[in-house]
Amino acid sequence: MPLLQQVLETYPKEVKLVFKNYPLSFHKMARIAATAALAADEQGKYWEFHDKLMEHHATISEEKIQEIARGLKLDLERFQRKRVDPAIQELINRDVAEARDNEVTGTPTVFINGRVLKERNFKAIQEMIRAELKGL
Repeated sequence: MPLLQQVLETYPKEVKLVFKNYPLSFHKMARIAATAALAADEQGKYWEFHDKLMEHHATISEEKIQEIARGLKLDLERFQRKRVDPAIQELINRDVAEARDNEVTGTPTVFINGRVLKERNFKAIQEMIRAELKGL
């Protein structure tokens, strides 16, 4: 089970997942892929699209993006229109600015109540969550 899913299932009322886009500049397809995933979100397929992108992260291309969209049975016309929607680029720009403001240097980066999670394992996350809950 993916780590964050395990956290959400363990703390369904205490934890909320907020996902931000941070397409790294050295990955030429990262912003295009982020845009495509956000375009898929309009049809309720963000996470499915995101997960498929991650499965193929080393070979992402325009052809692969189209293949994923077809495989998820997206309305391709709506998907293409949404991909060029300036609102998506504005959202990504805000996410990138927020990441830079928080000195994020790589992905994935996990924050718990504004604190960077240094160790990505369930025990470390659980300890941080418990400490935060004690402080409430």
